[in-house]
Amino acid sequence: MEINSKEIFKTLNPNKIWIPILIGLGIVFYLFYSDPDLTADKLSLIFNAAPVPILLAILVILARDVGYVYRIKTITNGELSWLSSIYVIIFWEFASAVTPSVVGGTSVVVFILMKEGIKLGKALAYVMLTAILDNLFFVLMAPLALLYSKEELFPSGEYIEIELGNSLQVLFIVSYVLIALYTFLMFYAIFIRPRGFKWLLLKITSIGILRKWRHAAQGHGDEIMRASEELRGKDVSYWLKICVTTFFVWCARYFMLNCLIAAFTHVSLSDHLLIFCRHLMMWITMLISPTPGSSGTAEFFFTQFFTYFLGDYTFVTNILWRMLSYYPYLILGAIFLPKWVRRVFFVKKNPEAIKG
Repeated sequence: MEINSKEIFKTLNPNKIWIPILIGLGIVFYLFYSDPDLTADKLSLIFNAAPVPILLAILVILARDVGYVYRIKTITNGELSWLSSIYVIIFWEFASAVTPSVVGGTSVVVFILMKEGIKLGKALAYVMLTAILDNLFFVLMAPLALLYSKEELFPSGEYIEIELGNSLQVLFIVSYVLIALYTFLMFYAIFIRPRGFKWLLLKITSIGILRKWRHAAQGHGDEIMRASEELRGKDVSYWLKICVTTFFVWCARYFMLNCLIAAFTHVSLSDHLLIFCRHLMMWITMLISPTPGSSGTAEFFFTQFFTYFLGDYTFVTNILWRMLSYYPYLILGAIFLPKWVRRVFFVKKNPEAIKG
């Protein structure tokens, strides 16, 4: 795999990142301000939030980020320092926030890991492993959510039926099938038959009009084989730690919304479980969003899935949810990107050049 530094810097360049951010914000503002029911009275409802659940939501999101840092440090077998692990997670979230969900920030993360001292083969392996673990969470938890919630899992009602029909279910099914196929394919390629997967890629790209992708297929096949070599032979404790941490960080990501909803309305235990399940369904549906960080898409689906619980508080909860789960990473990325560039391109190469 060839990591093109110029292309990566185009993605990381602070002067460029505002383009997808502004596009996303434009979509959000259009959705909000085209709502005829949006009034100053509705905005003022944010002051009715109970402080304890809001504080708990902040603590949960911080715990999730600590879990992410611990997981990447564990996945890399401690090759990353704690500081490097923090930088990796900040920029991983940042890259995800400024790129469409369907694209993600994988190439950026591989580049960052390499600049933090991880060799290309290992960086590819670690990023692929993380993607497989995250997707496995969705693939395994979605059927459990369906079994628990049944007909309550997807929103229903007059507005939903008229505006969307069964499209939410269709979007979920399409997204889930794509995630499941991708996860199974990557798992098979890395852990079962990497050489066979490479052979299959080369065989497919030897057909007529697909020949022009044969060179790329050769490269992808080599990447898979390198990743497989890096991940073979890990002990049980390694897999246990990263699997448990993956489960924790995703549960924390979803439970944060439970806390926000509880700040505005009474939520029973069964409601908490249903909110968690609906959030899972919504997240899977958003994974095929074409907008940066699912901007606009996330806000729209939030209204569909959670108006049932929030009523008039839907709008302000939507704002708080995005303020905690999306916008902080744009700010952190913009703040720490110059520091990280200075650290890896100047201080590490010439420690005496810049003091402090």
